[in-house]
Amino acid sequence: MATNLDLQEQEQLDAVKAFWKRFGSLVTWVLVLLLAAYAGWSGWTWWQRDQAAKSGAMYDELDRAVQAGDVAKTSRIMADLKERYPRTAFAQQAALATAKLQFDQGQLDTARDTLAWVADKGIEEEIRTVARLRLAALQAEAKQFDAALKTLDAATAPTFEALVADRRGDVLAAQGKPELARAAYQTAWAAMSDKVDYKRLVEAKLTSMGAAPAPAASAASGAGK
Repeated sequence: MATNLDLQEQEQLDAVKAFWKRFGSLVTWVLVLLLAAYAGWSGWTWWQRDQAAKSGAMYDELDRAVQAGDVAKTSRIMADLKERYPRTAFAQQAALATAKLQFDQGQLDTARDTLAWVADKGIEEEIRTVARLRLAALQAEAKQFDAALKTLDAATAPTFEALVADRRGDVLAAQGKPELARAAYQTAWAAMSDKVDYKRLVEAKLTSMGAAPAPAASAASGAGK
């Protein structure tokens, strides 16, 4: 019996040796690749956490500067965020806050530059669209109407269609194109839910242009009877 067991063990050992001789190199490379992939994934997640932590700390500092109305310090921190952590969510949010403060402080050109950076470098389509909506408003205020309309053409986040149409109406109205503005407002009004309060403002714009939406017109008609 012992001899039979020894023979079986030898046969198994020979089979393992044959397998390893034939596929040993392949198995080794597969293991190496798996270990490299794991190491790479671990390194990437660590790097992301590190970037988020450091950019988050800078964002907190920037937020305090914004609350204090210190536009110079805010702009300096924003410049550092853009240089060190441009692809983080904190950098995008910080840029929106910075642009608002710059606008409030009368630094319109700087605010436009900050918003243009977010519109170009934002990591999410929604953030880029928010930046473009605000940028288009500043461009229209500077009478850069064609640039504003081009900016809005690139604002493509699906959930912002109504707001983009409304802002386009504002630009076209300021440009002296009432018919096109009215069409844009009608698109915005139709795309907005009745539960959104902002829809009343769009409705008011249309009413002032002599194009009150049907429900509003019907209500007015009923009130007059």
